[in-house]
Amino acid sequence: MRELIIIRNWKIGELAKQTGLTVRTLHHYDQIGLFSASNVTESGHRIYTEEDIEKLQQILSLKQLGFTLEEIKEAIENPNFNPLEVVKMQLETVRKQIEVQEQLYGRLEGIYELLTTQQKVQSEQFIKLIEVINMSEKYFTKELLEKMKNQTSHFSLEEKKKLENNWAELIANIRVELEKDTPPESSNVVQLAKRWRELTYNFTGGDPEIVKAAERFHAENPNNPLQYGVDGELYKYIKKAMSHI
Repeated sequence: MRELIIIRNWKIGELAKQTGLTVRTLHHYDQIGLFSASNVTESGHRIYTEEDIEKLQQILSLKQLGFTLEEIKEAIENPNFNPLEVVKMQLETVRKQIEVQEQLYGRLEGIYELLTTQQKVQSEQFIKLIEVINMSEKYFTKELLEKMKNQTSHFSLEEKKKLENNWAELIANIRVELEKDTPPESSNVVQLAKRWRELTYNFTGGDPEIVKAAERFHAENPNNPLQYGVDGELYKYIKKAMSHI
């Protein structure tokens, strides 16, 4: 007795409804050559197959991982493209997101307990605390945060204050050169870049993982309150200068 094989197909409206995507999005993917239906009826209706659904999953996984549509198109058209690696990467990303949410829950639970013992806590304090938690844990894993804590744990309050003042002074000096349109390769700016690297070392201990995470934070969050006055333009300027050290 032969096994009955059921072949499933989806019209564009059905696919949009079941996946949560819009028909407009599916049309756009078709127009740019990223994702098209395998079959089209004589009347022009798109018919998607199970193979199409598998491809769509790969596209959306890569999109969630931060790839642009152009990069996704190039990746899936590559003969060496491995769908298994995409799922593996997404699994790792989701695992890290779960860890962050668990940590966030624990910290917020701690805030709740604090509220029960404190008569009055300003709402701004909680907003700032949540902002710091979200920002930090997006860019720094639990392990990296622990490394940073250990790196600065031996500093006294006076030493930490001095470091903060040094940073503020350095950033102010860099901004002066930036506003004067001083070339980043000039000796003055290169010296400031060297000072930037020295101060960074105080917080990172030269750990490449911490440096990378910090650079990503600075690059993606211009004008954030945690930047100590470093905006996107100033960050790009000092990075260019550091390439001449």
